[in-house]
Amino acid sequence: MVGGRLFTDLQDVTTDVAALDSTGTWAVVITFEGDATCARFDTVRPARPWPGPPWVGPPSSAWETSLDRIAYMAGVSTIRDGISRGDVYQVNLCRVLSVPLADGADVAALGARLARGNPAPYSAVVRLPDHDLHVASASPERFLARHGRMIESRPIKGTARTSEGLTAKDRAENVMIVDLVRNDLGRVCETGSIEVPALCAVEPHPGLHHLVSTVTGRLRSDVGWPELLTAIFPPGSVTGAPKEAAMGFIDALEPVRRGPYCGAVGWVDADRRCGDLNVAIRTFWIADNRLHFGTGGGITWASTPEGEWDETELKAHRLIPLASS
Repeated sequence: MVGGRLFTDLQDVTTDVAALDSTGTWAVVITFEGDATCARFDTVRPARPWPGPPWVGPPSSAWETSLDRIAYMAGVSTIRDGISRGDVYQVNLCRVLSVPLADGADVAALGARLARGNPAPYSAVVRLPDHDLHVASASPERFLARHGRMIESRPIKGTARTSEGLTAKDRAENVMIVDLVRNDLGRVCETGSIEVPALCAVEPHPGLHHLVSTVTGRLRSDVGWPELLTAIFPPGSVTGAPKEAAMGFIDALEPVRRGPYCGAVGWVDADRRCGDLNVAIRTFWIADNRLHFGTGGGITWASTPEGEWDETELKAHRLIPLASS
């Protein structure tokens, strides 16, 4: 289920994103590390309620984290030291929560529970058992929408429990990433076509509020999906600025791969040259007989270690109980 539609009758699966410029309708999952799975389906119809058994979650007390509070706060301090040296302006630091999978657990059932308990505009469930791919995303963030040559990205930076809780630091976070997204899109768009029709708009979501900006552009005529994704992936909102320097901090400070978390999940209609991919935040996935969930935040000079840890807790506080028994 992607974009409110049910994809059935699987035709073929490939890791080559060039297939998105061929024919047919595709479900797409790209990990943060850039590993793509593109699955073409023969039948697409409106989604219907999950008809199977309900989700069986693990105990809420059984979750483990790749970075505990002390380690995460130390990472925040390391990033702030890097900012003070001028190495980087912002880094998105994440941790991965995981737990042994309950017997009979089905990611589609988890997706149904998320749809009821945490509805999100860019939600998706992709289940390809033969390819060991099981993802349920309740993402509020659009990474990339394409309609012919017109493209749009809607980066989220800035999170608080209420709109009044959003600060100047949240706005600075967002503006930095908007500049990064403008630069990324500028690599593949016509000169002068990049626009920012909305900057730091406040959006309510279940349990919290975000600052969301909108960046648009017109692709050059010689650009296809491979060139587009090479230019802008991974999403700027979950890396940092400058992107290459931020990725160096991520590699050094995060002890486990992010996998589907902070990658992209969505759909592409190759015949109509359109598609919509989310930033795979608020996302669960199954691997190695464990259920995983990621949470993190953008670290700037105005960050405090305690405040950033609390933000990771805020982003997880609604989703982890939904996935637990």
